Amino acid sequence: MPGVSAGVQNPRVHREPSQKAWRLLLRQFSSPIILILLAATLVSMVAGDTTDGLIILAIVIPSGLLGFWQEHRADRTMASLRSRLAIKTRVRRAGSIIEISVEDLTVGDVVLLSAGDIVPADLQLLTDEVIELDESAITGESFAAEKSMTGDSRIYYGSHVVNGKGEAKVTAVGLDTKFGGLVAELEKQDTVTAFELGITRFGRLLMRAMLLLVLAILAVNIFEQRPLIDSLLFALALAVGLTPQLLPVIISVSLSTGARQLARAKVLVKRLDSIEDFGSIDVLCTDKTGTLTIGAVRLDRCINSSGESSDEVALLARLNAKLQTGFVNPMDAAIETATDQLTEANLSGFRLLHELSYDFQRRRLSVAVERPDGVKQLITKGAFESVLAVCPSADKDALRELFEDASRQGFRVLAVAAKTLPHDAAQLTMADESDLEFEGLLLFLDPPKPDAAAAIQDLKSLGIDLFLITGDNPLAAKHIGEQVGLDSSTVVTGVEFAQFSAAEKLAAIKNTRLFAEFDPLQKEQLVKLVRSQGHSVGYFGDGINDSAALKAADVGISVDTAVDVARQAASIVLLDRNLGVIAAGVRLGRRTFVNTMKYVRVGVSAAFGNVLSMAVAAIFLPFLPLLPSQILLLNFLTDFPAVMIAGDNVDREAVSKPREWDIREIRNFMLTFGLLSSVFDILTFAILKLGFNADAEQFRSGWFIESSMTELVVMLMLRTSRSMFSREFWMSKPGRGLLWSSVTVAATILVLPFTPVAPGLGLEPLPSWLVLTLLGLTGIYAILNDLLKRKIGFRSSPVSVNRTPA
Repeated sequence: MPGVSAGVQNPRVHREPSQKAWRLLLRQFSSPIILILLAATLVSMVAGDTTDGLIILAIVIPSGLLGFWQEHRADRTMASLRSRLAIKTRVRRAGSIIEISVEDLTVGDVVLLSAGDIVPADLQLLTDEVIELDESAITGESFAAEKSMTGDSRIYYGSHVVNGKGEAKVTAVGLDTKFGGLVAELEKQDTVTAFELGITRFGRLLMRAMLLLVLAILAVNIFEQRPLIDSLLFALALAVGLTPQLLPVIISVSLSTGARQLARAKVLVKRLDSIEDFGSIDVLCTDKTGTLTIGAVRLDRCINSSGESSDEVALLARLNAKLQTGFVNPMDAAIETATDQLTEANLSGFRLLHELSYDFQRRRLSVAVERPDGVKQLITKGAFESVLAVCPSADKDALRELFEDASRQGFRVLAVAAKTLPHDAAQLTMADESDLEFEGLLLFLDPPKPDAAAAIQDLKSLGIDLFLITGDNPLAAKHIGEQVGLDSSTVVTGVEFAQFSAAEKLAAIKNTRLFAEFDPLQKEQLVKLVRSQGHSVGYFGDGINDSAALKAADVGISVDTAVDVARQAASIVLLDRNLGVIAAGVRLGRRTFVNTMKYVRVGVSAAFGNVLSMAVAAIFLPFLPLLPSQILLLNFLTDFPAVMIAGDNVDREAVSKPREWDIREIRNFMLTFGLLSSVFDILTFAILKLGFNADAEQFRSGWFIESSMTELVVMLMLRTSRSMFSREFWMSKPGRGLLWSSVTVAATILVLPFTPVAPGLGLEPLPSWLVLTLLGLTGIYAILNDLLKRKIGFRSSPVSVNRTPA
């Protein structure tokens, strides 16, 4: 079934609003483990253990509120960003043309349509012009559908205008439209991203580890004939500790923080998960106009077949550009600007009779005009070879030499041809585009941006390969490629690409970086082919001809001034059209991913080590090593620095290459550093029990301090791959929120056993020498973590994407 990602998201059909606050709040307490824990706590309270039950509730509830507050902030951030990307439509009301939000459309409104617009409702055409619509999003039909007053005048929501312009009356909106229900269902079918798949695999890994350890601990406690309720609460509290409850919150906060930072860098994100995809791209496909070039196309001169400046060619070009009713592209605008000396008074005697709109197969646009003397004339403008093909009497060798010479100089070239039509000429057809006289060439200039070469080098430093895909001719593509530092040794044209075998196409994407005269379908095919080789592909485009490629890419990137259909198909929208902004966005995307992975790996390895230690302690100790309330309190306090990891600073080398989930690496990390944590926990047990003969309360107080301190230290140590014995480590400063929350929590943990609330929590004051011993153990633990991460070649983020070079 065809997708509809290019279709407008009419809020009446499929709205992406801020989530209701109460739903977010309930979600914090809806996980099965939390529900079982709450139920067991209530049972414990009914059985008479009211104090412990209230303590557990006093810890679980604030922990949920912390998650709610962070997610609510993230949700509001995305709602604000989405509002900046809301689709607008032009309507005629009370004789005036105004722009309104799509959701404000009502039946009876008159909508103005032009090429590139998304159809925002079901409409009935009101004007005589023939317009062409792409209805593939809802019908699957790849050919454009013609709409006219004399034929089919019904226009359906979910399509977009390819050619022509007109006015149409709204007949239905939202779910009342013919395809509203279909579009709503398809829009709900979100693509499962690599990031989401990684989270799913990670969740399975944790579930297996959690079930194995928790069931083992529960069995040991029952075998030791400890109270069933206490044993169950203890096992469930451990399950809560091992389960990364904050993972959804951390992901939401990390991604929304990234979205805010991207917005400040003039990059707007339409879907949060696209941030990770943005950071993982290793191939960027782009057109040259406005990205590698200034984007202000200027008509330099109009020349005839002899290479001389020609006012007649300029007049024909202006008539073609001015009178056509399809999409007004930058080149038509440049023609009008450059030929202003041909005043409207001089053109007042010319009248448009018919037109053949531009399409990407013919690559021509023709208008039939009636001149002031009554002569009917066909004027055709388009790609050089396309126009030359319908001019049989032209000196093709001489004209090709003229064209190639201009292209080598960096000009973008269009050709102009014309012929006289019979006085009784009826409706214009494509058959009329024949036997034309070649009139001349239009030479356009769009020089490269001064910073384009530097931007390309910046992208290369991030491990991103640039593919230039343009509809321009190969000589012009080669010229711009040489100027900006792209490999210009070979250029593949669309005609050549279509004739290649599968093996030759693969060779082309491996050895070629310039692709010229590509039509929209070939752009889409090229993107899919590069993706099929294991690459994560970004596509940068803003035209109607880019919408298919934008949807085919892992990350579609457009600009806020793009046509509606391109902007809607993209998942990233730039407010500043240049490659430097993309490089900045990629860095921020990778930073967001790296910080998410810090929590995943460090938090889970610490939790795994703690649970494993509990399992060992439960076997050898005559009492529970920690009370359920103490486990939950420890988790709650260390959650604060964990949440702050979303805004942590990231080392430069951590964002130098694309990254992706690597479950095997995360598992190995969890086992390696978790086991080291367990070794120190067991050493703490031995010191507390054998060295100081600690009773139950003193043992729990000592381990509470040691376990909390080591978890805080390991977060600060393993947030970077740099060694603490190097100068670079001390230059890798943690984020302010992470640092101060860690210091605050550490101070709270050290002071807590000496406060009046300590007895209620099962804690008691410890001798100063014992506290100093525990802090000394924590210091040794930090040093061994540093040595271990150097030994195993630790990276501060998961393994870089190991893709075959393009």
